Amino acid sequence: MYRINENYLKLPGSYLFSTIAKKVAAFTDAHKGERVIRMGIGDVTKPLCPAVIQALHKAVDEMGEAESFRGYGPENGYAFLRDKMVECDYKARGAEIRSDEIFISDGAKSDSGNIQEIFSLDSTVAVCDPVYPVYLDTNVMAGRSGDYDAAKGVYAGITYLPCTAENEFTPEFPAGKAPDLIYLCSPNNPTGAVMRKEALQRWVDYANENGSVILFDAAYEAYITEPDVPHTIYECEGARTCAIELRSFSKKAGFTGLRLGATVVPHDLRKKVKRADGTTEEVELHALWSRRHGTKFNGAPYIVQRAGEAVYSEAGQRETAEQVAYYMRNAHYMYENLKKAGFSVYGGVNAPYVWVKTPGDMTSWEFFDTLLEKAAVVGTPGSGFGPHGEHYFRFSAFGTYEDTVEAMARIRALQF
Repeated sequence: MYRINENYLKLPGSYLFSTIAKKVAAFTDAHKGERVIRMGIGDVTKPLCPAVIQALHKAVDEMGEAESFRGYGPENGYAFLRDKMVECDYKARGAEIRSDEIFISDGAKSDSGNIQEIFSLDSTVAVCDPVYPVYLDTNVMAGRSGDYDAAKGVYAGITYLPCTAENEFTPEFPAGKAPDLIYLCSPNNPTGAVMRKEALQRWVDYANENGSVILFDAAYEAYITEPDVPHTIYECEGARTCAIELRSFSKKAGFTGLRLGATVVPHDLRKKVKRADGTTEEVELHALWSRRHGTKFNGAPYIVQRAGEAVYSEAGQRETAEQVAYYMRNAHYMYENLKKAGFSVYGGVNAPYVWVKTPGDMTSWEFFDTLLEKAAVVGTPGSGFGPHGEHYFRFSAFGTYEDTVEAMARIRALQF
């Protein structure tokens, strides 16, 4: 008789954004004709830039000719894309990364969930609180979490790194034994906070001193505006021996519908293991991820990788930067208007998210329901990102500027 993976039963309720979708669907059914402004899920709204569209058309035409048709590509990604990433994302910032250390994938979300597979099931895990749900949920599914405490909203086997207004939403080292795996995200989803160079360097030093691995999510690096914020963890000394980096084209270039990302695993990241015969061997994590990647993934489509290459062209960099600036204009508008409305507001400077303290003693879901019912505006309840997200709320800047202006007008009219 078959058995199920009962770790899935430890996950409370449905996925956060599925719950939001159900609530919004119920509201729209009951309020026919009322226009809902969605500022919840971080999906982009601007169309792909001209340089990317041109590259897509050209690649499609290539696939229609016998001489230029391509089937399965290199498992780790085409060199034309990986070489561009080395040049523009790393060498340009003084970071030492080689082309063969970059693994092209179908998105950072997939890699965020899959990367834990190369580590032992008894590895201890630390996540920021609040946190992007994928980091936590996939480790729960794998069996690393221990039991769930519904009253506290935490798992017994997970180390939580509180990110609060008091510490500027920057995680601090946990007390006691260092975790084996440490998930960090900067610019952060959901808080919009960033880790300054000095703070990130401290975490790199901590990981090297304690034999930990940092899983660093750089999905929003294109939105950084301040000079002392690293765009990659490899700007920090020693990161090659303790860090794996996750990168995304979704928000940087609007690829949410195309799906393209990358994971960087330096050859310097090694672990000594004892074999059954008593001998000791030094194993590169690069080799483990390469095996996992090649076994379970057939590579991102050639067409999409050509589109990714176009992002790094002169026109592509200019056009995607214009899109990022458009979304950051929305973020700035939200930040200023929510401030004027009396809210405590964070983020919105180096990230496309604005993190807001809910008024009074309102829970984040109470605030969600109020905005939906009275203003037809949708955001994301902070409690969905962890216990320290309670009494906070996330607004996404990925809508249109016109909708952003209208949403802020509706919220300010409520006079909290």
